[in-house]
Amino acid sequence: MDVTLRNVRESDLPVFFSHMSDPEAGRVAAFTCEDPTDRAYFDAHWARVLASDAVVRTVLADGRVVGHAAVYGPPDEREVTYVIGRAHWGRGIATAALRALLGVVPVRPLHARAAADNTGSIRVLEKCGFTVAGHDRGFAHARGEETDEVVLILPA
Repeated sequence: MDVTLRNVRESDLPVFFSHMSDPEAGRVAAFTCEDPTDRAYFDAHWARVLASDAVVRTVLADGRVVGHAAVYGPPDEREVTYVIGRAHWGRGIATAALRALLGVVPVRPLHARAAADNTGSIRVLEKCGFTVAGHDRGFAHARGEETDEVVLILPA
């Protein structure tokens, strides 16, 4: 499978919205916005993201839009995030996309967070060189409860 990144296009946003509003994907990710089905919120969020200094890329698998990956935040706290549509999980796409993104963004250290029970995402991060730096707990909107998190870092 050929996994590549490209700049985000407006035509990608409906695909991203379908990924973000998938209740099962949200439960796994845990830390989502309060209402992932609110299209007005989604559109405003993406307008801010695309106007920011975040490095955001569309993830393509064999030429098809399957998700997005980004690096964002203040220079000393840059964080990675990625969302791959649930239909494409378990195929190595997230790992390939994150590796490609890390090639685009050479800044280190980088940080990441994942729900402690999201073993798939933690494994992706570890395969890309991130190591567990700590643990936290926060309110996960997708679960409606406090949820344990793993905090990871990709050192300088």
